[in-house]
Amino acid sequence: MTARSVVTLGETMALVRATEIGSLRHAHGLALGVGGAETNVAIGLSRLGVAVSWLGRVGDDSLGERVAREIRAEGVDVRVVVDADAPTGLMVKERPSASSTAVHYYRAGSAGSRVSGSDLPDGWIERAALLHVTGITPLLSSTAQDAVLTAVARARSVGVPVSFDINYRAALAPAAVAGPILREIAERADIVFGGEDEFSILYPDAAPPEAAALLRDAGCTTIVLKRGPAGATAFVRDAAFEASGFTIDAIDTVGAGDAFVSGYLSALLEGLDVDAALHRANACGAMACLTPGDWEAAPTGRDLERFLDGDADPVRR
Repeated sequence: MTARSVVTLGETMALVRATEIGSLRHAHGLALGVGGAETNVAIGLSRLGVAVSWLGRVGDDSLGERVAREIRAEGVDVRVVVDADAPTGLMVKERPSASSTAVHYYRAGSAGSRVSGSDLPDGWIERAALLHVTGITPLLSSTAQDAVLTAVARARSVGVPVSFDINYRAALAPAAVAGPILREIAERADIVFGGEDEFSILYPDAAPPEAAALLRDAGCTTIVLKRGPAGATAFVRDAAFEASGFTIDAIDTVGAGDAFVSGYLSALLEGLDVDAALHRANACGAMACLTPGDWEAAPTGRDLERFLDGDADPVRR
């Protein structure tokens, strides 16, 4: 791992997606890839020039090898634990209509869900520039929850900033169960990302500005409200910063929130101000929607420049 890398951990699964619009009942073409919230962010950061390291478990199978190879090929330092007693998880995506996507998970008892605090190498977090975690991993299993809490505690003990994307998945736990777990992590983080509905998971009776105030009182320095095409709002100390979104023809919105996070964190690590960070984050989120796949459209710095240059020739010669 490069000194002062961003580090992250969680489950990345094999991904099978339909290559045409319609139900999987009638699909003729399927494409194989990989996907996972934390590695979507890691790949997005790597493409924007940030050193990043990911840790996760995969099965002792071809799909696990695919996961490790794909992520490593994107310049991410891969710390994979091969679990001979559990399979690599699987995610299946279909597009019932041109404007909708359905995601199905086959991850119960998967290798990725068995990650634990004992998998975290000595010094890995302590030497990091930042730790990024999501609300998906702690809901996978008790050991996965322990892994996230251990990682956060180790980061806080040495002053490594913690970034947390709520990323609530109702399929993993009902809100009443997930809320206290996710709130505990959020209140220990420095930066918290989430949508309006996700902040209501943490604080059911609070609107986003009130939730931001509660998180600030707990010690968070930055709370970022993701609003999709409508843009985003960052609550930093006692100020609120607004940024408009981008108008695009979305092809696949899965992974857009992860691209948003990678854009914001990369700007933060470069020392850019909040307005610039939100602008980049919104652009990265929009660009991620332009092609199928969870992370394939995550931009490089050059891609980002072209996208933001509205007067650029659309034909590259």
